[in-house]
Amino acid sequence: MQIEGSTLLVTGASGGIGQALCHRLQERGARLVLGGTHAAALRELAAQLDARHLQAAADMGTPEGREHLARICNQAGVDGVINLAGVLDFALFADQDPERIQRLLEVNTLGTILLTRALLPQLLKRPRARIVNVGSIFGSIGHPGFAVYCASKAAVKVFSEALARELADTTVSVAYIAPRATRTALNSERVNALNQALGNQTDSPEQVADAIVAILQSSATQRFIGWPERLFVKLNALLPALVQQALVKKLPLVKQYAAQPPKGKHP
Repeated sequence: MQIEGSTLLVTGASGGIGQALCHRLQERGARLVLGGTHAAALRELAAQLDARHLQAAADMGTPEGREHLARICNQAGVDGVINLAGVLDFALFADQDPERIQRLLEVNTLGTILLTRALLPQLLKRPRARIVNVGSIFGSIGHPGFAVYCASKAAVKVFSEALARELADTTVSVAYIAPRATRTALNSERVNALNQALGNQTDSPEQVADAIVAILQSSATQRFIGWPERLFVKLNALLPALVQQALVKKLPLVKQYAAQPPKGKHP
C-alpha cells in the first residue's frame, strides 16, 4: 500500500519497535492512531511526533479496549492496521502462572484476532487497505521456555495466512511478519542472558521497524526476519526431528536461566 497520505493504526506504539515504527511511518507521510495500554507513554511518544496523530490509550486484551480502539479508528478512517502489541513470558510451562498464561493469550492472540474482526468492516470500505500482524520466529519454532508464547504467535501466523486467502477477492490484504530476538524492554534480563548464552543474534528496533515498513508497502503475505532463523523455520517444517535434537541439547541452559528468580516485574 501507499503509506503517504494514509491513516494507520499502530498497536503497541509506545514499545521499542512501536516507537521506531511510528517515526518511520511519519517520515513517509502517514497519519497515525497511536494505540497502547499506558496513556503516559503514548503522550511521551506523541510529543516526539507531529500534532496530526491521534492517541488511543486502550488495553487490546480486553473487550472495552478493543471497542475504544475501533471507535477511534472508525472516526479517523484508517487505511491499515499494524498489530504489534504483545507480551512475553519466559518460564518453564510447569512453573508458569495461569493468570500470566491467560493474559499472554488475551493480548497476543485474542487481542489481535478480535481487534482485526472489529476493524474489518471499516477496512473493507476503503479503496485499498492493509493488515500487518507482527508475530515471532517462535511462532514457527517451538522453543523450550516459551511454550505459551510460541503457541500465541503460531495462532497469529495461521490466522494471518487463512485471512489473507479469505480476503483475496477484496480490497484488504493481509501480511504476517516474524521478527527474531529484538533488543527491547519486552525481554527480561533473564531472556537477554539466555540469548547471549545461546549465541542468538538480536536485531535493533529500527531494523524490525524497517522490515515492517517494507512489508506494509509490498504485496507479500509473509516474511521471516534474520539468518539463520529463516533457515530454521524451513528445517522445522521439513525436518522437525532435526530441530528437536538441536533444541533439546540446549535444554540445560534454558532450564538454568528459567530457574533464576525474575528481577522486578515481567515486561
